[in-house]
Amino acid sequence: MLDTKSVREFISELGSNSPVPGGGSVAALSSSLASALSSMVFNLTVGKKAYNSLSEEEKAQVNSSLEITSNLKDEFLDLMNEDTVAFNSVMEAFKLPKETEEEKAIRSEKIQEGYKVAIAVPLEVAKRTFNLYEHILVAVKYGNKNAISDGGVAALMAQSAIEGAILNVRINLSGLKDEEYKKVIESQINMLSVKGLEKQKEILNIVNENL
Repeated sequence: MLDTKSVREFISELGSNSPVPGGGSVAALSSSLASALSSMVFNLTVGKKAYNSLSEEEKAQVNSSLEITSNLKDEFLDLMNEDTVAFNSVMEAFKLPKETEEEKAIRSEKIQEGYKVAIAVPLEVAKRTFNLYEHILVAVKYGNKNAISDGGVAALMAQSAIEGAILNVRINLSGLKDEEYKKVIESQINMLSVKGLEKQKEILNIVNENL
């Protein structure tokens, strides 16, 4: 499992001639890092003087975001492993026999199924990471100002994760024959990219105004 490796072991395997882990796992890792940074900001905030001066509603937002980002950092690590499994499902489908027409039909169907699984994981990473922006925004608005730069880095990592996940969606979309399905997914990822950049810009503006 990727999340049981040391950082050095993971980087070494990433740089090897093995196709996995690859860009999809790196995107999910970036999301985990963004979540962890946000969680850190909240942990450096709760109980401090600035936190005590917040309204009850603002405190509730901080507390909720702390819990969510703490969980998300682990959920994204799970998605790292799921991305590898999804890629392997496509590779296994390509290895199926194709001697007879029946075998060719089964193989083609399995390949198409595999592509959809390989699309689903990075798409989930992109969607969950987009939702993470809501909590990064809370971090930079109400979090410990001494750690506001960490909230900025979280936003940078988040958009990198979204764009990286989208690239992995697109490369698998190219192998699909279902044109209607492709249109639906393309619409979703285009929205995530555009709206994600808007969220990132909003957060970074707050960060830079407070540095």
